[in-house]
Amino acid sequence: MANSWLLKTEPTTYSWDDLLRDGQTVWEGVANAAALIYLRAMATGDEALIYHSGSERAIVGIAHIIRGAYPDPKLHEPRRVVVDVEAHHVLRKPVTLATIKKEPRLATLALVRISRLSCMPVSPEHRAVLRELGVR
Repeated sequence: MANSWLLKTEPTTYSWDDLLRDGQTVWEGVANAAALIYLRAMATGDEALIYHSGSERAIVGIAHIIRGAYPDPKLHEPRRVVVDVEAHHVLRKPVTLATIKKEPRLATLALVRISRLSCMPVSPEHRAVLRELGVR
């Protein structure tokens, strides 16, 4: 099975609805060293849980990585990379951060432990729980 990742976005900057409208996009703007490590590990076919940060704070949709990490074409900084993301489907029910924090099976999810990262891995176990919560 492909890896799963959580990608954060501020919906006033680029939202799930924007991704649905566009169909696909270049996921850019990641500068944190730890987040860049995760971004570099993303591969074609991986799943991306799209999380709205800011006032919404919820996982709202599922996308796929359609092109793994490559140098950001807008920057001349070799360490900065981007991935291409394609919308797959909206969750029936957004999975809020409050719901995630209340769920004991998600206590070790990176979003709970290292909340400032803009992208992070999601284990198969966490992925299953998040998908379960998103379809209730």
